[in-house]
Amino acid sequence: MIAIILRVVINALGLAVAAWIVPGVEVTPAPTHDKTLGIVVGYLTVGLIFGLVNALVRPIVQLLSLPITCLTLGLFAIVINAGMLMLTSWITTYMPFGLHVDKFFWDAIIASLIISLVSALIGWLTPSRK
Repeated sequence: MIAIILRVVINALGLAVAAWIVPGVEVTPAPTHDKTLGIVVGYLTVGLIFGLVNALVRPIVQLLSLPITCLTLGLFAIVINAGMLMLTSWITTYMPFGLHVDKFFWDAIIASLIISLVSALIGWLTPSRK
């Protein structure tokens, strides 16, 4: 259970860094009385949805796109990550708060690279249970 919560927090931190760096990526806060609480809830909720999309949809897309991923020597994985970010953006349009990505090409691609780098860095820094 702790690993799932840690993964959601890492996703939320990656989304926060991407929203801070990329001007076309924005996470709208949850409507609460406290603005800071709304921002934290917004990022954690989007991080949870992004984690669910990556856990449920991404393996299927990776399997179906395996030939083109091999043909591009793995570079198509960046496009798959950006697609998962756009899918998360689309899912959160049905909520009063969520993720908004302006354009697939450059905004989503750069944001997915930033999220991957932040997740890898934080995952490298946190101790693993073995």
